[in-house]
Amino acid sequence: MTVNDTKRYRFSEAPIWHLQREYFEEAGMKAWNNDQVPQYITSNPMIASAYAEMIFGLLQDRANQGNRSEPVFIVELGAGAGRLAYHVLQELCQLRDYAGIALPPFRYIMTDLAMKNVLAWQVHPALQAFIAEGLLDFARFDAVHDTSLSLAVSGRTIREQELEQPLIIVANYFFDSIPQELIYVGDGQIYEADVFVEYPDNWDALKPAELLDQLALHYEHRRAPEYEQDDYPYRDVIAVYQEQLEDSHILFPAAGLTCLERLNQWSQAGFLLITADKGDHLLDNWKFAEPPELFLHGSFSLTANYHAIQHVFEQRGAQALFPPHHYKNINVGCIVHMDQPLAYANTRLAYRRAVERFGPDEFFSMKMWVDHNLASMELQPLLAFWRLGGYDAEFFIQSTKQIASLLPDANDKELQDLLRGIQLMWSSYYVMEQRYDLALDAGLLLFEMEMYEESKQFLEISVQQEQEEVVSTVFYCLAICCFELELGEQALGYIQQFLELEPDHEEALALLGRFE
Repeated sequence: MTVNDTKRYRFSEAPIWHLQREYFEEAGMKAWNNDQVPQYITSNPMIASAYAEMIFGLLQDRANQGNRSEPVFIVELGAGAGRLAYHVLQELCQLRDYAGIALPPFRYIMTDLAMKNVLAWQVHPALQAFIAEGLLDFARFDAVHDTSLSLAVSGRTIREQELEQPLIIVANYFFDSIPQELIYVGDGQIYEADVFVEYPDNWDALKPAELLDQLALHYEHRRAPEYEQDDYPYRDVIAVYQEQLEDSHILFPAAGLTCLERLNQWSQAGFLLITADKGDHLLDNWKFAEPPELFLHGSFSLTANYHAIQHVFEQRGAQALFPPHHYKNINVGCIVHMDQPLAYANTRLAYRRAVERFGPDEFFSMKMWVDHNLASMELQPLLAFWRLGGYDAEFFIQSTKQIASLLPDANDKELQDLLRGIQLMWSSYYVMEQRYDLALDAGLLLFEMEMYEESKQFLEISVQQEQEEVVSTVFYCLAICCFELELGEQALGYIQQFLELEPDHEEALALLGRFE
């Protein structure tokens, strides 16, 4: 890289944050194509189920306290591809209907900085039923600046002291992706770690993702006594770092903390924060920390400082729930910032069940093992893991080849469980910008299982959805399905369509001969 310019910035004001905004605003929903920006770890049905359990716990707690009439608002910050919101709402509605108990109503609000995403959610087919039921709304929200929320569907604006119920805040991969301060602790003093940014020669011709990849960063310390002043709003946690850390670089979430404080002003009853990120809540993990490195994935991410967020709000009476063990891939936390947090027993128990004992981090660790060992797995453990993951479509897509290889030895009970899993998966499938022909995979597998009626249903969906790119084999399989189901006219039609694409196929010609 040839460098023609070097500039010094305070870390929170460095151009990387502007490039981050530009990337998401330009890419819109395409940012998640091919997992360029990771989404599975924070958007799969398993983590959504854990979140729904905690939200349902809060609804129970509020109902038990006699607060059943006013709605509870759930605001997701940086909802991205929208998949998490869909799975949370689906699971939450199932819990509500299954329990059959009196609960306060709820409204889920998907927010993002990129208006392209907000507009895309409003027309997404999977979300229309929730919109129609009045359970889902949308808003553009700048977490660094905005003090109110203007809802796109209802037209309502949420402002200071607007809500009587606690606000539920969902923040996945959020605190690591908005501006953070970078401080350095040395000899009991606080320094600002300024960043020098080296630009390539052609920087003004590069797209945001390309420029982020080619920027070179290095750091220099500058005394920052303002952090040590008594009037600094987060002086208490800074004092902890001065007393207990040495030679340590700390990403400090001032913007994240002020965002939570602004959101807290919207409700008269406080908030419940549910959050997941690459983030450390244990102080030991910040000891002797080196300067941060950007994790690049189209955009970039850093490490979230959950220790600071936990400390600040615990000093204000909140209860922070984080796993007592060290996380491997993703840290899931819950902060109960309401009067008498211990009174929210169902919320806290839900965290214990769905996160602390076995949660999204453990599940993802298992999935990484399964991914590497899929080719040697038997059908029962494969089905068990699929069930544990909420019959996730992505896992099914990567597993169809192995499942097909195991079908000859499968018994009737296993085949019935596989059919049920496919049906449940299809009922909760959230189509993203990069489409998979899930109906084709399901239909072909059911065809191999000799479940012709069900196979026909899925294969016909595939033909309807992929009219310009229909695989010729689909017409042949549909002909066989119709033949087995004694639907002669339909079978003839499909075999003729197949022979238009493959006129010399002997078996198809023989089948056509039966009709003639």
